[in-house]
Amino acid sequence: MPLAVITITFDPVLRLSDTASVRYETIALGIVLLFGLLAAARLARRTSAGDPDAPAARLRIDDLVFISVGAVPGAVIGGRLGYVLDHLAFYQANPGAVIDPAQGGLTLTLAVPLGVLTGALIARLLGAPLGRWLQVAALPLLFVLGAGKLVGVLGATGQGALTDSSWATAYVGPGPWGSLAADLPAPPTPGDEAVAVAIAVLVLLPLSRRPALRGDNGALLFAAVALWSIARLVVGFTWRDEAVIGPLGVEQSLALGVLVVAVAGIAWRTRRTTSLSGERLDAEVQAA
Repeated sequence: MPLAVITITFDPVLRLSDTASVRYETIALGIVLLFGLLAAARLARRTSAGDPDAPAARLRIDDLVFISVGAVPGAVIGGRLGYVLDHLAFYQANPGAVIDPAQGGLTLTLAVPLGVLTGALIARLLGAPLGRWLQVAALPLLFVLGAGKLVGVLGATGQGALTDSSWATAYVGPGPWGSLAADLPAPPTPGDEAVAVAIAVLVLLPLSRRPALRGDNGALLFAAVALWSIARLVVGFTWRDEAVIGPLGVEQSLALGVLVVAVAGIAWRTRRTTSLSGERLDAEVQAA
């Protein structure tokens, strides 16, 4: 067996007692989610709610709580749907297992857009300024997606295809680990995706200052999802997934679909902003 440069030997499970334990990866993911919410709350406090009757008003933090909770059902449903599609042959033979929480797991590609969708529906029900919340959520979302992937290194979650490359990692500790055959050298795919998402953040920052992606149209979130989809699509070539559509695996194919929807969302939100700006200009000219 080729030796990996990085050999992981620690126990990924924090044993609290003889009957209670928790994975370090789970603890780290909770911390990442907390920091993501805190970042969104900080941005919300600096973002105007757009209320002409209260120009100093900022986005409501209690709305953030409800929107975040509202995103959970969509993320769970999307995550499960993606997992079922990735293992379609098994679930066609065992349809009852689709809704069995003890069998299988969740994937990320559909969890993100469906989580955004249900969170947006809650924002609409609350009467919150949806476009402004979408703008606020863009960078915190990328942070959570990137840092959340990085903590996957703690549990060998999502190890890539076996390789003898010098940058491969092998997990030889007691486990249990998040990937099969984690003791064999494989690229640290979660870390690779975290780096790709960090690059997406660096691309998004200058884009966020462009007129089309500024303001309250929510286009910035669609841009963030588009960049994340590209990152996931590229890193997917190192995964263990079998190709199903040309060179693409199921998750990559779904990421490509999410990318198309995100690009359409950018065009829709920016066109809507342009139309509204034109209507305001016409109104001002008529009033003058």
